[in-house]
Amino acid sequence: MISALVSIIGLIVLEVVQSIDNAIVNAHMLKTMSLRARKWFLLWGIFTAVFLVRGVLPLLIVWLVTPGISLWQAVAATFGGDELAGRAMEQNAYILLIGGGMFLLLLYFHWLFLEKKDPYFVPDKLVKPHYGIWFFALAALLLVGVLWMMRDRPLAMLAAAIGNAVFFILYGFRQTAEQQEHEIEKPGHGDLAKLMFLEMLDLSFSIDGIFGAFAFTTNVGLILVGNGVGALVVRHLTIKGIDKVGQYRWLKNGAMTSIGFLGAFMVAESFGAHLPEWLPTIVTLAIVGVTFRASQSDLRRRVRAEAQRGKHELL
Repeated sequence: MISALVSIIGLIVLEVVQSIDNAIVNAHMLKTMSLRARKWFLLWGIFTAVFLVRGVLPLLIVWLVTPGISLWQAVAATFGGDELAGRAMEQNAYILLIGGGMFLLLLYFHWLFLEKKDPYFVPDKLVKPHYGIWFFALAALLLVGVLWMMRDRPLAMLAAAIGNAVFFILYGFRQTAEQQEHEIEKPGHGDLAKLMFLEMLDLSFSIDGIFGAFAFTTNVGLILVGNGVGALVVRHLTIKGIDKVGQYRWLKNGAMTSIGFLGAFMVAESFGAHLPEWLPTIVTLAIVGVTFRASQSDLRRRVRAEAQRGKHELL
């Protein structure tokens, strides 16, 4: 129970901080939609975001990487009803770990090399904007290296290639979505088009969270609980306080750096390393906690500075 609770806490924290960008996009888009459409997305959209995506998709992934068991056996093993299938899932977990680890490492390196950020950690400060071209070289070398080291395990090689492919497919989708976001917010686009846009965007961000979840546990039941609660928190932030959360300067640094560590943990475990079950949660809480406190202090300083400027202007 303690191990399960630790995993759920880590899953909730990662899901929340990783989904902040998604919540900001949702909040801006919802302002341009009718009240009825907003209610549909915030209420009925939870069913799609929590149960279908964060429940069914992890189950399908676990089933696909475990040869020799049926989908029903995978469901039963998830809730402890089929010990043979459960052992088979554990024995084939390295396939899932190498694919998910590759995806998360690429996600981190893409952020580190290509995305705009306020540097906080040492790697953030060392990587300059003009180093962006090296991301693609690093991605290629990482894939080649992993394939070479996994050359005696064909399924692991395939999983690593799939993790790489899924990342670049989502990368292309998000690039296109970013270009279309401002167009679709303009008057003339119906609520249905905006709802479809938000659901597809939410799906792409959910995949990030699902791959990250496997760093904490391969138990789909725990993933559903942890990611589901995290998704509900993000929905609440979308309605109530996303503007304030978006002002936390280094929170994304914490989220993406923890993703880099989680990816490294998954790759290490796929090669046979035995890491403590609590390590992913502790590392995630520590990194996110540090950047949260630093961002909170920075936000307070900025608020005080703005207040002082306002007083001087009045005088």
